[in-house]
Amino acid sequence: MKKTLILGASTNPSRYSYKAANMLRRHGHDIVNIGLSGGEAAGVPIEKKNRVYTDIDTVTMYLSERNQEEYYDYILATKPRRIIFNPGAENPELEQLAMENGIKTERACTLVLLSTGQF
Repeated sequence: MKKTLILGASTNPSRYSYKAANMLRRHGHDIVNIGLSGGEAAGVPIEKKNRVYTDIDTVTMYLSERNQEEYYDYILATKPRRIIFNPGAENPELEQLAMENGIKTERACTLVLLSTGQF
């Protein structure tokens, strides 16, 4: 399975990023959790943006637009195939940057995509 980077990962079970981490793992996907809190989600440590991964297929975004800007360079450096902007994470500026760098963007819900076999 292709590796997915969860941006905005959380240890809080009520957060959608936490639910996505677990659902991605249940569907057999490798994940990288990036967030501020430390700890782990779905048995995978939550890291800060220190390490740039170059084998990322999908970035799934769980940060609000105003909290994404500091991650622009990091996201582009990972060179993902696509970025999924989950509800509440839509960001026209980052979508434009992604398209200019050959990265596909989707406004969708990772949980729904996984549940319906469209991920």
